[in-house]
Amino acid sequence: MFSGQTMPALRKWMEDNAGLNVDDKTPPQPSMEIPAAIRNEAFEAAVKGHYKRMSFDDDERAFHGHGHTCQEIWELRYGKFPRVPDMVLYPGSHEDVEVIVKAAHELDVVIIPYGGGTSVTQALLCPENEKRTIVSLDMKQMAAIKWINHRSMMACIEAGAVGVDLERRLGQYGFCLGHQPDSSEFSTLGGWIATRASGMKKSEYGNIEDIVIKIRMVTPSGTVERKCNAWRQSTGPDINNMIIGSEGMLGVVTEAVVRVRSLPEVRRYGSLVFPDFESGVAFMHEVAMKRCAPACIRLVDNMQFQFGQALKPAVKSWKHAISDKIKKWYVTKHKGFDVEKMCAATMVYEGSHDRVTEQEKEINAIAQKYGGLSGGEENGMRGFMLTFAIALLRDLGVDYCFMAESFETSVPWDSVLELCHAVKEKIRQAARARGVTGTPFVSSRISQTYDTSACVYVYFGFIWKGLENPIQVFSEIEDEARKEILRLGGSLSHHHGVGKLRRHFMPEIITPPGLAMLRGLKKSVDPKNIFANGNLVQVEDEKDK
Repeated sequence: MFSGQTMPALRKWMEDNAGLNVDDKTPPQPSMEIPAAIRNEAFEAAVKGHYKRMSFDDDERAFHGHGHTCQEIWELRYGKFPRVPDMVLYPGSHEDVEVIVKAAHELDVVIIPYGGGTSVTQALLCPENEKRTIVSLDMKQMAAIKWINHRSMMACIEAGAVGVDLERRLGQYGFCLGHQPDSSEFSTLGGWIATRASGMKKSEYGNIEDIVIKIRMVTPSGTVERKCNAWRQSTGPDINNMIIGSEGMLGVVTEAVVRVRSLPEVRRYGSLVFPDFESGVAFMHEVAMKRCAPACIRLVDNMQFQFGQALKPAVKSWKHAISDKIKKWYVTKHKGFDVEKMCAATMVYEGSHDRVTEQEKEINAIAQKYGGLSGGEENGMRGFMLTFAIALLRDLGVDYCFMAESFETSVPWDSVLELCHAVKEKIRQAARARGVTGTPFVSSRISQTYDTSACVYVYFGFIWKGLENPIQVFSEIEDEARKEILRLGGSLSHHHGVGKLRRHFMPEIITPPGLAMLRGLKKSVDPKNIFANGNLVQVEDEKDK
């Protein structure tokens, strides 16, 4: 039973393919030691009246001191965080934030912005050696839609707005943002901007940099924003792009003017099965070249396809059971697809009825060229929703000695297949070399397409039972996989960001003058390193803390 659904095939599949044993229970620690708060009474007095709430509660401090990497979940369950925020502040307005940041600058207090807490780059971890008071600035009380310009299709939205709630509220006016990352139940507009995020429906609505028109960010040197709401401006290096992806190291985003779209007339799902991953990748490449991708189109490899099948809920009627058997016979016997090689693509179509119908025809015609067969709308919907289930299943697996993670990259089309195969093999080799018993679960999918490249996700996990230091082994394997990605021309990240988890790779992907530019930008707006989360690049005075 998972999320109220009985999944009769899941347990056996996990036992056979991931080595999971339900008798190997690994319950979390009952409580965790929380470091004592470092108080700054002068700062507390200076910001009085400029927040909705202030908290020194230990559980609240710990909650704001981590994200959702496997390493952080491990410490939460079995270890401790050597440093957590000393206080949590919830501002209620841009003016509140200006007062708070000004006081922090004058009184040498550290601020770490907090949105939905969904970071998977250790961006929210507090630097262990930081001796100053650390404030977690939780932006969720600032979630208003301040205005909507119906004629210009723009809206001004505060940074704490959470994805699913924002879409619901925009929908009341007939609009949508269209930005739907996997974390949209929790993540915020400000977090998307800070990490240069991408959503599952990128092909229709764009990445966050395509959606944002103007950003307002408070820094220790004052508020940074450009004054004009026009989409494109030739006024030197783009201020927006200096803010997007800055990961909280420059300041805190308080609001943004964004492009909105009319709600789609039609939303339909679709799915396709291909005889093998190579055929599926060729299909995805042609879709990209013809620029006919629907709102969302993703290709999963055989391992993830099988995993999706194992997640199917119990069949509720004999008619469905017979129908499923007929479909399986048709694909595997009549068409000759090998269940150990076949893969699947899922689609979400959004737009007018005529446009969606035309897209479906074009996508199906391309699929036929590469041996693709229709898998139906229901499987398309299930495949789309699988993304949300994977994160929850990862945390469930920790209860049974199974640790797992996903990471992503962008890579030119000519290296997509090689990268998928090589990274999976590198993970298997690294696991064997470090004493992992059994074969790790390793899978990949293509989740975004561009003219020149694709976004590739890799999922991996293994049983840690018997390992002396499981989390160290996990981190080393993850590092080996990332090195292989870089060796094959992949990016350090497509949309998760860098944080502290991947910061040590930055000198390999950006030349010294480029890193100096980032440090210079940081120094110009935050000379005392108030936004000292340690993300992206090493700041000189970090060595002295």
